[in-house]
Amino acid sequence: MKETFHNKIFRKQYGKIKEILDIPNLIAVQLDSYASFLQKDIPAEKRLNKGLQAVFKSVFPINGANEATTLEFVKYDIGKPKNSEEECLFRGLTYSAPMKVTIRLFVWNVDPDTKTRVLRAVPEQDVYFGEFPLMTERGTFIINGTERAVVSQLHRSPGVYFDFDQSKSAVSSVSYTARIIPYRGSWLDFEFDHKELVYVRIDKKKKIPVTLLFKALGYSEKEILDHFYDKEIVIVKDKKLLKQTPLDLLVGQKAPSDIVNEKTEELLVKKHKKITKAIIKKMEQAHIDKMLVGEEDITGKITASNILDPETQEVIIPVNKEITADDLSKIISSKVKSFDILFIDNLNVSPSLRNTLLSDKVSSKEEALLEIYRKLRPGDPPTIEFADALINNMFFSPERYDLSRVGRLKLNHRLNLNVDLDLTTLRKEDILEVVKHLLKLKDTRGSKDDIDNLGNRRVRTVGELLENQFRMGLIRMERAIKEKLTFPEMETFKPQDLVNPKPVTTAIKDFFASSQLSQFMDQTNPLSEITHKRRLSALGPGGLTRERAGFEVRDVHPTHYGRICPIETPEGPNIGLIASLSTYAKINEFGFIETPYREVINGRVTERIRYLSALEEGEYYIAQANAPVAKSGRFEADLVSAQKGGTFCLISPEEVNLMDVSPKQLVSVSAALIPFLEHDDANRAL
Repeated sequence: MKETFHNKIFRKQYGKIKEILDIPNLIAVQLDSYASFLQKDIPAEKRLNKGLQAVFKSVFPINGANEATTLEFVKYDIGKPKNSEEECLFRGLTYSAPMKVTIRLFVWNVDPDTKTRVLRAVPEQDVYFGEFPLMTERGTFIINGTERAVVSQLHRSPGVYFDFDQSKSAVSSVSYTARIIPYRGSWLDFEFDHKELVYVRIDKKKKIPVTLLFKALGYSEKEILDHFYDKEIVIVKDKKLLKQTPLDLLVGQKAPSDIVNEKTEELLVKKHKKITKAIIKKMEQAHIDKMLVGEEDITGKITASNILDPETQEVIIPVNKEITADDLSKIISSKVKSFDILFIDNLNVSPSLRNTLLSDKVSSKEEALLEIYRKLRPGDPPTIEFADALINNMFFSPERYDLSRVGRLKLNHRLNLNVDLDLTTLRKEDILEVVKHLLKLKDTRGSKDDIDNLGNRRVRTVGELLENQFRMGLIRMERAIKEKLTFPEMETFKPQDLVNPKPVTTAIKDFFASSQLSQFMDQTNPLSEITHKRRLSALGPGGLTRERAGFEVRDVHPTHYGRICPIETPEGPNIGLIASLSTYAKINEFGFIETPYREVINGRVTERIRYLSALEEGEYYIAQANAPVAKSGRFEADLVSAQKGGTFCLISPEEVNLMDVSPKQLVSVSAALIPFLEHDDANRAL
């Protein structure tokens, strides 16, 4: 029922639950994404490094082969559309605006002997870059007179993923794997073989021992062992051996000898008995950090560094060697005061990495680089320079490798790092941390990732899809420009002569004409228009295929709550692969879907709203929107039905952290229009 006063529409509410939050602009997903990509009305100097601006910045400057010429991007401008939307629809035209890019050409005089450069000319020119399609205020594009909608794509987020691989392994054991997936670039896979050695695959090619990669990155044997293992210090005193171990590592270990508090003469633990947390506390209080050990406790242990003769400084026993009885007598007789061994108990810490290091026979960085080059480029004659450049370009060069801000965020979150999000290439430390985490997972001290969790899946909206197309076109254009920069008559060229925007315009046209995600807009009625623009598809380039998609990907996941509608999905081969955004859901800057909640403080429901992604909400108890709340904001019931991490429970009001904003936040716009939806049969609702 509506009542109109002075052109204002007042909505009458017949529901029992008070509306806390107005339904947002339902096509904001499309409008905001495209506006952020184009930054059309923002002055050139104030544009953020995203969308079109980011693509131009990443491809330019383009340098000539002899460094005598450089082509530099200054700014881009998007003009006014030649035809109105109505005209385009009527005359079968594309609703677009001319795009001009200001490009500067630096020409240098290079001295062939000293290689010094003197700037000779800097012509600057506005280059016409073709017509760029514009979005209408309805969130659609008009291409050749027909309205098209670009469907957002749901894909696996860049980052690191840990998993169990049960197919390869025997029934008794599980093989653990880790995978670093970038936004653009080579994949890195880490896995164990049947001997429990750690291997790495670069781009799913032949596997190589992971320690070979570490050595190629410049780490020595000692540095690798230091990073992955804790150390114990063995002190030699009057031909007796004392072992100093970090106390937190001793929990669950058997005492090598009687441990006595010397001040009180209290026996804390008998020989061969297990050391518990309570005993550790007593040892801390008594300042006991060394234990008497027998020679049999040290034989079989692994050296953490070279053991040197105190007089001659010769290496008695090298690093990563198993200590034998002969080695031990050599150490004692040569008057070594102390030496380091690795803490490996085969229970919480396995020798996998140490064994991998032993199995790879390479001793220097140069040998490791050549070995990797042979595996990646079989048939090519290997040289150290090429091998080094190959590894650097593959993972540490922004041109070839891009984790993206999202990938860096996920890496930081999963590995507890604190690296700046703008660093979008890998670091050597990241690779070490991933392997360290994988070893912890194998030693049952971690959890695998759920790839269907919405914290691990993100949305590529229209702006991002077009950004990727534009980048592909610009890279093709870059190749053509580099060829022209080698011409001898270069000196007379102007930017206009070098830049041919055809590859870029073709890439954009192809996307709208033939991409799986660019579709004729469903114009059956206004509702079908809105649902089409709010649709999410797991299909399309870089996504899944109907044949490959299993049951798990299609299924409803607990993290869909308030983000993706569990009801609205087509029946047939596309079931679960095409979905719809829930009513209040929005997409954040990283592409993760967020849903709003009301904050609950000390059992009182407030009007404050917080948007949370699936990554953030796992820690909270969330009450349902229909929980009875008194006027004071307190819950009326003694026990409140709430959910945490997808499991439902009854808890006291004081434990509740958040509350849903509306019962319809669970479903999409079209499902929310079904009267008495909760009484409907699930199949009928579809």
